[in-house]
Amino acid sequence: MLTISQLARYAGVTVRAVRHYHAIGLLPEPCRDHSGYRRYDAGAVVDLIRIRMLAEGGVPLSRVHQLLDAGGEEFAAEVAEIDRRLRADIRERQHHRRQIARLAAGDSLALPAEAVAYLERMRELGFPDRVIEIERDSWILIAAQMPDEIPVLMAIKHATLEHETLRRHYLSMADLADCSPDDPRLPSLADRVADFLEAASTVATAVAADAAEEEPVVSEELSALLDTVFVESFPCAARLLELLEDRGWTGWTSVRRMEPVLPRRCEEA
Repeated sequence: MLTISQLARYAGVTVRAVRHYHAIGLLPEPCRDHSGYRRYDAGAVVDLIRIRMLAEGGVPLSRVHQLLDAGGEEFAAEVAEIDRRLRADIRERQHHRRQIARLAAGDSLALPAEAVAYLERMRELGFPDRVIEIERDSWILIAAQMPDEIPVLMAIKHATLEHETLRRHYLSMADLADCSPDDPRLPSLADRVADFLEAASTVATAVAADAAEEEPVVSEELSALLDTVFVESFPCAARLLELLEDRGWTGWTSVRRMEPVLPRRCEEA
């Protein structure tokens, strides 16, 4: 006859586990001897080993008792179901591992290859990290909503970066990162942004034409969200948008030239 410590050691579990199995009715508690100690036989060791193996196999303790009492066919069917769930769990965990691996890869977690290459090119050209971060977050939002349009949009962005004049303008716009609403540089920055928008619109039209596609249109809802990201990211953004309107441009994501306001003709008396 075995003590509880010996039973636990033979079955490869802890004494605490044995007591827990007693408490939930999974392992019958034997009678105590004249000294008041529990004494276990070999059958208890076998039962405890089976309990341990089922628990380690992922079977909830609430179902272990049912399996221990099941007949051959029922037990086999239950084990097959457990195996199916375990294989599904393994597939899910493997998916999680791939996601973690992509996370370790940085930008490629949520961006298509074209966008990742664009951000890498910005780094090569010396754009500030803050500007690149805003671009990255914006493109994550766009790629999630407009995946089919990403190739054309990225072709436009790459053409913008490789256009010498536009690249110079864009690099100079990096002043956005540390400009305040009352910064004396802001009017000059607004002039540079307006020049950039003028030239960029021409490049975008040309790239879309070469691709035999229309330039993708960002929805009003997504444009509003991206504009909010811009305004919240740069202290001077709201003031800059006002200055751009003075220069004939409105919006930031779906930027467009404003229609000129014609003076009203005075009615003849």
